[in-house]
Amino acid sequence: MSISPAIEISHLAHSYGEHEAIRDLSLSVATGEILCILGPNGSGKTTLFRVLSTLIPLQQGAVRVLGYDLRQQPAAIRGHLGVVFQAPSIDKKLTVTENVVYHGRLYGLGGSELRGRTDEMLARLGLSDRKRELAEKLSGGLRRRVELAKGMLHRPRLLLLDEPSTGLDPGARSDVWQYLQQVREADGVTVVLTTHLLDEAERADRIAIMHRGRLVALNTPAALQAAVGGDAITIRTADSESLAAEIRGRFHVEPMLVDGSVRLELPQGHQWIARLVEAFPQRIESITLGKPTLEDVFIHFTGHRFWSDDLTDTSGRGIHHRVTESTEKR
Repeated sequence: MSISPAIEISHLAHSYGEHEAIRDLSLSVATGEILCILGPNGSGKTTLFRVLSTLIPLQQGAVRVLGYDLRQQPAAIRGHLGVVFQAPSIDKKLTVTENVVYHGRLYGLGGSELRGRTDEMLARLGLSDRKRELAEKLSGGLRRRVELAKGMLHRPRLLLLDEPSTGLDPGARSDVWQYLQQVREADGVTVVLTTHLLDEAERADRIAIMHRGRLVALNTPAALQAAVGGDAITIRTADSESLAAEIRGRFHVEPMLVDGSVRLELPQGHQWIARLVEAFPQRIESITLGKPTLEDVFIHFTGHRFWSDDLTDTSGRGIHHRVTESTEKR
């Protein structure tokens, strides 16, 4: 018997006035999966987080969370959610234990059950020796662990995290991910998190890449990198449009224009370096070669760099066309 998806989204759209934050988004998240929603600021990932966590009402489309209709049954969904917000939600003037206990009481827990679960969560997150410390004395990484303890105290089936590694050093970030893997494997919890950190997204089972409110790609990290279709070659030149046209005409390949540079995705890229330099010795200011990264994946599907201020599509290919071709068939 197949297990129903933890989340099913169909044609979701959400606007703030005339601004479309999410545009016709459809995807599903398998039970027990860790899905990372990746995108720069303004991509729509935080709005999606707010919709799934029932913080804002559903405007258009249909969403089912853990079998419940989000529009009709938000209260039923909330009891099964664990939510960790980007902004800290712990009270710095309370101890670690007091923060967790207070949260548990909001979910109706009390007595020996609450004490037992609090001790269990603090132990699992390595906080037992800090339970009497004031939260204001903890490091950023330890405070994030307290946030996770609160989010998991009532044993949710779905854990939603908005930018969970914000402000954390690499060691603390690794600790957070170890715990996410643990709750998925030990408790079967489904994890959905948003991030703008490319290296963090690589740890997920699948990545949903968002750009200007649209889902532009959805697949495993390895499959997304394989979709680039070869090595990434970047050429700096004084006139990128002219050089791109000449490369297209001479070699019958399709270059892209990204932030004033000419970009090519070609197999056996190292063999192309000499050919390009020999063909255009006076035109090329610099040329670099690299294996596909998630930055390259983002460029491939959107036509611009992940951190570019210019979010327009500069490749000459429509974003919707890319989604149709590259989003994982479901």
